Amino acid sequence: MKSTIGIDLGGTKIAGVLLDGNGTVRDQLRIDTPRGRYRDTIEAIAGLVESLEREHGKGERLEVGIGTPGSMRPASEVMQNCNSVWLNGRPLKRDLEVRLARSIKLANDADCFVLSEARDGAGAGYASVFGVILGSGVGGGIVFDGLLHRGPNALSGEWGHTPLPMRLRKGGRSGNSGPDTSLKSRRCYCGKVDCVEMFLSGPGLAATHRELWGEDVSAKHIARCGSTEAHETLDVYMHMLAGALSQVVNIVDPHIIVLGGGISNVDRIYAEIVPLMEQHVFAGRCRTPVVRPRWGDASGVRGAARLCWSSGGGTGGTASCQE
Repeated sequence: MKSTIGIDLGGTKIAGVLLDGNGTVRDQLRIDTPRGRYRDTIEAIAGLVESLEREHGKGERLEVGIGTPGSMRPASEVMQNCNSVWLNGRPLKRDLEVRLARSIKLANDADCFVLSEARDGAGAGYASVFGVILGSGVGGGIVFDGLLHRGPNALSGEWGHTPLPMRLRKGGRSGNSGPDTSLKSRRCYCGKVDCVEMFLSGPGLAATHRELWGEDVSAKHIARCGSTEAHETLDVYMHMLAGALSQVVNIVDPHIIVLGGGISNVDRIYAEIVPLMEQHVFAGRCRTPVVRPRWGDASGVRGAARLCWSSGGGTGGTASCQE
């Protein structure tokens, strides 16, 4: 395998790495994302590629894989479902190929994350891996036998935009006595109401805490501060997460679930989530391990570089990326 470049296009930062044929990162760069400015985003990505190539490319044009906060609509080849909304409706892949004067590989950032973790991360050796992003948004991706699954709508793993099965609040937790009461409904940027993302993302966790306690703090603060209020907010969050992941288990039944994103750093998830899922999984037992990522925040960009090492294509079945 020759060296490849991976780019992780996030809502606040763009990361780039040069990965050698052994899977070792030889160089990495990170810049702020030009939020809301499409053409500047194209130039920023191109600048990262050119900088990495200048240092290590030995005069060659290296292959480039890019992870994006959405997916490419197969028929029209424009971006869809990006929470970085200035990308939606834009021919990102085509514009980057023109700017970089080469073909590129492109996939959803959650797909890149799960590809990285399935190949040589926490999911290595498992026949099926469901990767989850719990960060500024909520995404997912599925790998079967080392290959990303891509369906005809380019929506595989998009559980973040399915309806949340329950909107619990304190005093109404599944498995405890007392009637369930609901958090208020939330409209998603995608136009639907009560998507999983609106409750299980970092901003969603902060919104739940604000609704319960009237305190406006970040998800990171809630996860770290240790107050009674924060603990109860996380208790509500855990039950909602368990219900949502149980839907994935009931439909896909993956051999392992790997969590990524900022909320994946919350320690109690790994001690508590599987028993909570058993309240919702069909037949009342869950044997699916839920684990931390091996590569942490680097998984997405490593997976983007690995897109160039994969085979596959077409509009159905399993494929590595959108080519």
